Amino acid sequence: MRLKKKMGLVELGQHTGLSPALLSKIERGRLVPTLPTLLRIALVFSVGLEHFFTEPSRRPTLAVVRRSERKRFPERLGDADPAYYFESLDFPALERVMNAYYVEFEDRQRRSRPHQHAGEEFIYVIEGKVTVGVGEDTHTLDTGDAIYFESTVPHWYQCDSRKNACAVVVTSTDGRLR
Repeated sequence: MRLKKKMGLVELGQHTGLSPALLSKIERGRLVPTLPTLLRIALVFSVGLEHFFTEPSRRPTLAVVRRSERKRFPERLGDADPAYYFESLDFPALERVMNAYYVEFEDRQRRSRPHQHAGEEFIYVIEGKVTVGVGEDTHTLDTGDAIYFESTVPHWYQCDSRKNACAVVVTSTDGRLR
């Protein structure tokens, strides 16, 4: 999948928070990844964990994710004080053209690291206030507000509420939704 996307190990490492050396060992079969590690890789390539365990003809076209099934991950793997936590809302759906996440922005003082990725991004604020920086522009979103932008532009997030904020974030996987 990495080679199909013309992505190097260093770039994959930046997207997953995993070291290029670890990713190389996984690719060469020298190391069996844990499920959280495999999920981080799967999220980058917009596939569910089942992608690694099922035959292509048996892949689901419909997926239901129960709240109790979701796993919570920090902004960056191993970050003791992340700006946000996210949960994949669509991880069992395979070969999807978008990814949906539930995101909790934890700390008013912490800004996420700037990042960029192929495709587009949509954010809908469920509760609280979130500031989103896209390139040189900054936009503060209140409860019920939304933003849509090209995610190839470096962007970041920050909670601007007295309490935690939460949002749904949807990203496209290959530039345009079909």
